[in-house]
Amino acid sequence: QVQLVESGGGLVQPGGSLRLSCAASGNIFSINAMGWYRQAPGKQRELVANSGSVTNYADSVKGRFTISRDNAKNTVYLQMNSLKPEDTAVYYCNAFLRVNYYNPLRDYWGQGTQVTVSS
Repeated sequence: QVQLVESGGGLVQPGGSLRLSCAASGNIFSINAMGWYRQAPGKQRELVANSGSVTNYADSVKGRFTISRDNAKNTVYLQMNSLKPEDTAVYYCNAFLRVNYYNPLRDYWGQGTQVTVSS
């Protein structure tokens, strides 16, 4: 069993900041990448940022959001600055990992945390 537990969402005014955290626990052999996706009402889930052998950001968050990892703690963070109303969404943590040497890599997801940017 693998669990991803997110924290740090909430309500913030435009221009404000939030920091999301996600800790992976359970039967983990190795983690290839961790990242964040988001889904706004009526829209498809989209990549925000991920960190593996390379780091990727959605164009809409470049320069405002920063992803980081603590590999010793199997934790990924998302520092979100200069937040805009269009950043409002449920943010999901993702980990691409292997539970043992023989199993293939696969995606695991957190339960999601709401981020609302509003005055």
